[in-house]
Amino acid sequence: MMRKIIGKIIETILPRPAAETASKQAEEAPKTELKTISLEQLLGGDAPKEPDLRVIGLYSSVEDEKIAELTQALLYLNEMNRLLPEGKEKKPVEFYINTYGGSADDMFAMYDVMQSVMEETEIHTIGVGKVMSAGTLLLAAGTKGKRKIGKSCRVMIHNVAAGNFGTLPNLANELEAIQQLQEDYISAMVDNTKFTRKKLERLLNEKVNIYLSAEEAVKYGLADEIM
Repeated sequence: MMRKIIGKIIETILPRPAAETASKQAEEAPKTELKTISLEQLLGGDAPKEPDLRVIGLYSSVEDEKIAELTQALLYLNEMNRLLPEGKEKKPVEFYINTYGGSADDMFAMYDVMQSVMEETEIHTIGVGKVMSAGTLLLAAGTKGKRKIGKSCRVMIHNVAAGNFGTLPNLANELEAIQQLQEDYISAMVDNTKFTRKKLERLLNEKVNIYLSAEEAVKYGLADEIM
């Protein structure tokens, strides 16, 4: 069908003898097949694959929605390691932290998930910009020897803070709960850093924000090295 159409077009634009010759040549022309070239052939090798990124980041307050997102990501990446063929090296997760802090309860939610995941998958924490309040425990909680901090990163620790209102018995009950939260925070920090309980309690008892440089963060074991 296509050759007949081409012949008609040729007849309209060429003198008749020439048109007949060209039309006949078009009909007698051998069929040609379209060939496709793969990306692998074009590049002379394997096509580039998407990078297997295993990076998560806390660039906001430590709060329930963000921590829910991060814990789901951690659990998913850990499951990916579980599904690797036997003998294949498990890949670590890089966890970037840049936060003013936030909820102590959500901090502990993330902390507990990290401890569970690290039984199978390394978590390399990286502090950049600012790592403050609830963020300090998350930085320190990474796989030991794999925790990094930016040279210009500011680190801050302070007491657990809370605000409550209500009847006097209720306030007394809330105060007891906050004191327990503070105790849990101190214990976790001592377990994951070079702080002694005595040293950390003395700093917190100053009742002010305690700022540390990147060098001091490494000295006290919140990180292992400066990037």
